[in-house]
Amino acid sequence: MTQDFTGRSALITGASRGIGYGIARELLTRGASVTITSRKPESVTAAAEQLAADTGVDRARVLAVPGNAGDGAAREEAVRRTVEEFGSLDVLINNTGINPVFGFLPDADLDAVRKIFDVNVVGTLGFVQLAWKAWMAEHGGAIVNIASIAGLRSSGVIGVYGASKAALIRLTEELAWQLGPKVRVNAVAPAVVKTKFAEALYTGREEEAASQYPMKRLGTPEDVAALVAFLASDAAAWITGETVRVDGGLLATGTAG
Repeated sequence: MTQDFTGRSALITGASRGIGYGIARELLTRGASVTITSRKPESVTAAAEQLAADTGVDRARVLAVPGNAGDGAAREEAVRRTVEEFGSLDVLINNTGINPVFGFLPDADLDAVRKIFDVNVVGTLGFVQLAWKAWMAEHGGAIVNIASIAGLRSSGVIGVYGASKAALIRLTEELAWQLGPKVRVNAVAPAVVKTKFAEALYTGREEEAASQYPMKRLGTPEDVAALVAFLASDAAAWITGETVRVDGGLLATGTAG
């Protein structure tokens, strides 16, 4: 069983920085061609250039497609261009996630709540539907959804985000059942990873935050990327419908932080 992706293509959403960027870099080093998406054209183009420089691969192996994951037309464009450019869509990584709501749920702005679910859950299903119809239904493939430990245990301050990730975990299980045996669908559930997205959870108190983890450090994009690459590879050929924690042991302590 191999974890080599030579000759395969992957679409990674929300990959101009952070976890998505780390996954794109990991798959490139293992031989894949990748499409990365991001809302801002300048950011995703710069990320594609940097990925090629970081990994030493031909720039033609990195396709940058700007677009909002919550926009159906943008999703269609990303899938269409991936298949046209690389001739396949073998791996889909649903990494895009937003979290504009913090705090007490009875005070939550319901429009913002709808937006979180539309991007984190509905947008993910939209990408899966398109990838299935464009390539995977006939040729097979692997899908990995980026969930969160907040979807496994209550966190208090990011309750809406956690609820959306819990829905994503359930969606992962339903898709694994329905799309097998052609397509495997799994999820990973990170704890706090040192990215711009999570800065509010550790900035100015990283040592204190890390002290709660048995591993005594916060996660890095590379920690998540290695697990995602394994789940998307042939080495995980009999794993589907699973959500794997990558949390430095945090949930083993009985707390979500």
